[in-house]
Amino acid sequence: MTSPTDPTPFDPECLFCKIVTGDVPATIVHESETTVAFRDLNPQAPTHVLVIPRSHFANAADLAVGEPATAADLFDAAREIAVQEGIDGPDAGYRMVFNTGPAAHQTVFHAHLHVLGGRSMTWPPG
Repeated sequence: MTSPTDPTPFDPECLFCKIVTGDVPATIVHESETTVAFRDLNPQAPTHVLVIPRSHFANAADLAVGEPATAADLFDAAREIAVQEGIDGPDAGYRMVFNTGPAAHQTVFHAHLHVLGGRSMTWPPG
């Protein structure tokens, strides 16, 4: 794992780092210089895409401190994915979720943004 003051560009034990390098297959739906987005293997909505930074940070909070521009890039990628998937528009909508830490059900400790859409969302989200 990394800390905001000592980022690790790659963690050889991290599943998402292995997706970034192509060592683990995934259904990639979007890529940029700083991000990779792929379909979740256990989707919670008709559209469920994970957007991750190419660099390894344990969670969203660490990413925001260590590479704030990359954190912003995750949101740009999420918007592009929503348009591409047809879940952005006046009669549509989508949710963007970060789980940070085990109590929030983060299971892969590489920062990642869930993009969920294609159905009505309930409130509260937890």
